Amino acid sequence: MMAESEDALTIRHVAERLMKAHPQLDARLVQSSVQTAYEELRYARVRTYLPILMERRAKDLLPPDEATERHT
Repeated sequence: MMAESEDALTIRHVAERLMKAHPQLDARLVQSSVQTAYEELRYARVRTYLPILMERRAKDLLPPDEATERHT
């Protein structure tokens, strides 16, 4: 098996973090939002902040967390 590229690893780590933070969400939904975030940000020149930017963008793409919505 070929080693994962740095970007593939970043995508996987961001998806795993989001799935832990939002266990009620469908894993495929989380992964597709992370993939979309990556597609939007993949040409960024400064790669240092790519994971955090991807995580924020993916969160924006996900449906609002119903649990938090109910308490407001």
